[in-house]
Amino acid sequence: MGPAVVVGFSIALVVFSFLLGLLVLMHKGKGGGLSDMFGGGMQSSVGGSSVAERNLDRITVVVALVWFANIVVLGLLMK
Repeated sequence: MGPAVVVGFSIALVVFSFLLGLLVLMHKGKGGGLSDMFGGGMQSSVGGSSVAERNLDRITVVVALVWFANIVVLGLLMK
């Protein structure tokens, strides 16, 4: 496998890293963390998670798994 494959996986890693960071930032805070320290804990959650939140969780897990697999494959290619 040539250097073009390594470059392709490197570009994919950058894209998935950005996407994963964006997806994590889109999650609603659960409280008890730094958001409570700065006044983010003032909001009361009505309970339960909506369909959008569950879908966001699923998408985040899938992107994280693809991100991890990309790192493993890139590590094996660079070896």
